[in-house]
This record gives sequence, structure tokens and C-alpha cells, in this order.
Amino acid sequence: MYDRFITIKEVAINNNCPECYNTNGLHFTFKQKFVETSFYKSLTTEIAHELNCKTCETTIYPVNWTDDIDRVFEYQQRAFVPKKASFKLKKTAWIAIAILIGIIAVGIAATVFFN
Repeated sequence: MYDRFITIKEVAINNNCPECYNTNGLHFTFKQKFVETSFYKSLTTEIAHELNCKTCETTIYPVNWTDDIDRVFEYQQRAFVPKKASFKLKKTAWIAIAILIGIIAVGIAATVFFN
């Protein structure tokens, strides 16, 4: 089983970077959690966000955000529409379900036949 976050939306903002003070490099990235096992794959409702500066190649954590960055983040968070949560069974899950139904059917048939 592995889970990862897939990027749903990336937004460039024109605020000053708290590290390098450049106005062209800040990007908000909104990600949604994707889980995949050998039996199913699922897109969950769990959302994560990051603020990165492409100029100085650093991640800006919320502790270092200015009030302007907070306001832009709140706006972008309201404007962000995540993908609908989904759940899909894989082929191995369907085969396991079919085998289980077959075993149950044989057990019922054997019970009826031998009684």
C-alpha cells in the first residue's frame, strides 16, 4: 500500500518571498491524497498545501508567512475546488470477491445436497 499527494492546483502569487524578497517566485500548491493498494485505489478528501519560492528554491512554512500571504492563502483556499472523492476496486479485488462467492455457493449446494 502506498499513499501520495497529487497536485490538483498550483497558483503563482505576487507577494514578497520572506526569504529572498523576490516578488515573482512564490507558488501555492494544493494537493489531494491518493491511496493505492493491490485491491483498490482511492482519492480521499484529505487536502494539503505548500508555499514554495521558485527563485530561492525554498519551502515557506506558515510560521514565516506575512499577513499579505495569509490573506492570499485564505482567498485561494476558498477558491480551491478539490476533486470528488472516489473509490475503485481493482481486478484482483473482483477476482477475490468472485472466488468468495463461489466458495459460499459450493458450501450452500453441498449442505442442501447432503441433507
